[in-house]
Amino acid sequence: MAEILKGNVVAAQIKEKMKKDIEELAKHDKIPTLAIVRLGNNPGDVSYEKSIIKNCDNIGIKSKVFERDVNIKTEELIELIEELNKHDNISGILVFRPLPSHIDEEIIRNTISPLKDVDCMHPLNLERIFEGDMDGFAPCTPKAAMEMLKHYKIPLEGKNVVVVNRSMVVGKPLAMMLLKENATVTICHSRTKNLEEITNRADVVVVALGKAKFFDEKYFNENSIVIDVGVSLDQNGKLSGDAYYDKLSPIVNKITPVPGGVGSVTTSILLSQVVLACKNI
Repeated sequence: MAEILKGNVVAAQIKEKMKKDIEELAKHDKIPTLAIVRLGNNPGDVSYEKSIIKNCDNIGIKSKVFERDVNIKTEELIELIEELNKHDNISGILVFRPLPSHIDEEIIRNTISPLKDVDCMHPLNLERIFEGDMDGFAPCTPKAAMEMLKHYKIPLEGKNVVVVNRSMVVGKPLAMMLLKENATVTICHSRTKNLEEITNRADVVVVALGKAKFFDEKYFNENSIVIDVGVSLDQNGKLSGDAYYDKLSPIVNKITPVPGGVGSVTTSILLSQVVLACKNI
């Protein structure tokens, strides 16, 4: 039976450190404050927003929501972000993505101040990751995956790690973080040939295709460590990861559940970067 790598204990550890940092900032009359920019009323965005606000309240971070019409023009969104950039009491800015198709996301990415870019959208912050500098802001999901590996003391040096995702949000920055730990990294994707063979040879496999229960026992062996970043609905409308958890948990070495795994750490990473931004401003 696999060891289940739960995210709540990792998140709790991150939150405890944040609370101490927030107490220290309060001595200097600083309060970490997150500006949430949401366009429209997408139910997923609203639900995520409520979760973030609740987590902020629980640890002493202020949050301010800036809701705008989904049909807002790119120029109007730029004006809002530039205003938040200048606001001394705003530590970090989170713009919910994906943005509507008529918004030029490239311009928005470049508009957010790199000093307040807690979701790591700005090219300068991403560039630091690719240069091996992990001390600043990082994309929250790959950083959460790394925190899981670190917490459970999973060795990475010299290990073969397969990442099934090539996006700038997850796969590519995660590969850089793994290389920083001296892992040997292979990036795969939906068009990779012989994927089963590649994942079977790996020590650690990070799956993030967004296809519910796609990875079954064919892709792994009894020594496999499976980090599941995928989140989607299965055929029964139930929240599921990319890994077929019920089939894999009896046979692999370690596995993260969905929900309750990497995703539960992601929000804590985001908020820790708000605290970091407050320290640096």
